[in-house]
Amino acid sequence: MEEGYQNRTAFIKGAKDIAKEVKRQASKKVGRSVDRVTDEYSKRSYNRFEEDGDDNDYPTQGSQDGGYYRGDSQAANEDEGGHSDSTEGHDEDDEIYEGEYQGIPRAESGKGSLAGGPGSVRAGAQQFTDVGVSEAERRKDQEELAQQYETILQECGHGRFQWTLYFVLGLALMADGVEIFVVGFVLPSAEKDMCLSEPNKSMLGLIVYFGMMVGAFLWGALADRIGRRQSLLISLSINSIFSFFSSFVQGYGTFLFCRLLSGVGIGGSIPIVFSYYSEFLSQEKRGEHLSWLCMFWMIGGMYASAMAWAIIPHYGWSFQMGSAYQFHSWRVFVLVCAFPSVAAIAALSAMPESPRFYLENGKHDEGWMILKQVHDTNMRAKGHPEKVFSVTTIKTVKQMDELVDIGTDTPVWQRYRMKIMSLSQQIRNNILACFSPEYKRTTFMLMAVWFSMSFSYYGLTVWFPDMIKYIQKQEYDSRTKTFTKERVEHVTFNFTLENQVHLQGHYFNDKFLNLKMKSMVFEDSVFEECYFEDITSIHTIFRNCTFVASLFYNTDLFKYRFVNCKLVNSTFLHNKEGCMLDFSDDFNNAYMIYFVNFLGTLAVLPGNIVSALLMDKIGRLRMLAGSSVISCISCFFLMFGNSESGMIALLCLFGGISIASWNALDVITVELYPSDKRTTAFGFLNALCKVAAVLGISIFQSFVGITKAVPIIFAAGALAAGSFLATKLPETRGQVLQ
Repeated sequence: MEEGYQNRTAFIKGAKDIAKEVKRQASKKVGRSVDRVTDEYSKRSYNRFEEDGDDNDYPTQGSQDGGYYRGDSQAANEDEGGHSDSTEGHDEDDEIYEGEYQGIPRAESGKGSLAGGPGSVRAGAQQFTDVGVSEAERRKDQEELAQQYETILQECGHGRFQWTLYFVLGLALMADGVEIFVVGFVLPSAEKDMCLSEPNKSMLGLIVYFGMMVGAFLWGALADRIGRRQSLLISLSINSIFSFFSSFVQGYGTFLFCRLLSGVGIGGSIPIVFSYYSEFLSQEKRGEHLSWLCMFWMIGGMYASAMAWAIIPHYGWSFQMGSAYQFHSWRVFVLVCAFPSVAAIAALSAMPESPRFYLENGKHDEGWMILKQVHDTNMRAKGHPEKVFSVTTIKTVKQMDELVDIGTDTPVWQRYRMKIMSLSQQIRNNILACFSPEYKRTTFMLMAVWFSMSFSYYGLTVWFPDMIKYIQKQEYDSRTKTFTKERVEHVTFNFTLENQVHLQGHYFNDKFLNLKMKSMVFEDSVFEECYFEDITSIHTIFRNCTFVASLFYNTDLFKYRFVNCKLVNSTFLHNKEGCMLDFSDDFNNAYMIYFVNFLGTLAVLPGNIVSALLMDKIGRLRMLAGSSVISCISCFFLMFGNSESGMIALLCLFGGISIASWNALDVITVELYPSDKRTTAFGFLNALCKVAAVLGISIFQSFVGITKAVPIIFAAGALAAGSFLATKLPETRGQVLQ
């Protein structure tokens, strides 16, 4: 009797394992139909056991058939209509696959539903309404996973793996820092190369922010659905491709389009990088090391400034094919700025997906293998290769996604269309979940803090260079020489004419040969029988002048440089086509622009170090609110910035103080949302940040040269409001990652 029971028990377990394994493997390929087949297989095994067993459901000696063992008839009925073990994971021998595949919940498989009666209608309705398990169970799973995941990270330790990932993701963050500066550095040269008007220059400056806004929203949402690593690889690839193309295209429209798509690509780096890295950090390391990661944004700005300094002023680094294709030094700079993104792609290809993402999506084995890799890498680096990863089973979250049953005869385009529609619906639901009652207050508070900080920070960081340029222009204009009612005859000018105003002059039989005119104004003057050859000009204009029997050969003196002028028997031959680069521009001015940006970026280093060391000691909220208050106070010192050196010092002061609040805001945003909504929320807030940046830049620039009071009041008010609202957010220091 005892031997028969053991044989029968072994057969029962074997049949159940076979049914479970068949379902787990096949369901990934054909979806819901396999679910029904394997359920039928399990049910038949159970029925055979019922036919062979006695009245007490006790196995008879020598039995060859088996099924799910139950001690009473009620348990048997429950098993008949319940989920398979591969779905629910109740079998203690199969805990490693718990939650790996959830499938679509099925109604009780009673005789009515099998017969196609009213029960089948009710079962079909429930199949569409009862998707997965209840939200309460899912939330409970998430809480249990969060606690267990933190314990596992403690066992894995912090070592070589995290530092390797730190440098890999740092390259992606560095690429974002570079992207912010590229257009600003190339604009002075590009406007001459592509004949840009003032509206076109403004659009080129803002298009990057618009692209980054779209990219942050798009890639942040996708990263919660298809994975952090995959989304980051796609976004960086788009950035690299269109950055490369933008260095070669000639027209303004195509260049604008390439920079737009380049911005869309890099827009996903910030929300994904911080979320990705945080899921490999334990709670006592998270704040500090996320702050250290922020240093790569600073390094990106320094890289862009250094490369601009080294490349753009060297106009000899160029070539051209006729007048149709020109490749000047600023295009070399654009090409070099794509290197961090390309390096990040190459390095990221060797890194794994976030294990937290896998576990949140029911992929136990994949998540377990990556955590084991983290553990083994760190233990080997610490000299303890003998330490074994002790975790055998990790809690996974029950899935609520309904599988789409796509038949094999469905056209390919329709399959992709259905997948895209399903993915879009999932993203929409994720975004709406950020405004659910549970997260609505947190989301609106963070929106206000992100907006206020972005408005003031980006507005001031652009206002500072514009104010420095304005001060330089005032100083330049103060050195302008004015000549009135001069008469010049039979003179040859073959030297540079710069920063002069000539009023009511008369020039007879003069020659202007192979010279450069910079910031020259001729007003109410007469040019009689004059000859102009090989002239290159910038900021030069002729107003209310008269030209009699004069010849212009190979010059860039186009019609727009002649305002209300009279041309009598004058001829233009072989005019220079397009807009020429200003070769007469003082190299020192270009070097000064790049050096100022380099200093402003380097100035955030002390703030980065302080925030990294204190983030886990004083908390996120104190760091955020305190840094914002000090930044607000520093704004009032801007009233004393009346010189170029004074404005540079204030720029460095403001950047060094405000960076700590940015670091704290990045950390607290990561920690306030659960893993399945983290990058979606971060991407949405980062997109809002770009909107605020464009608004701040537009408003602050409009007051350059008019008044300092309005930008100072706007910036200080926004920072004060942000610091106050920051104190209303919950503190996340010492909490496990949701």
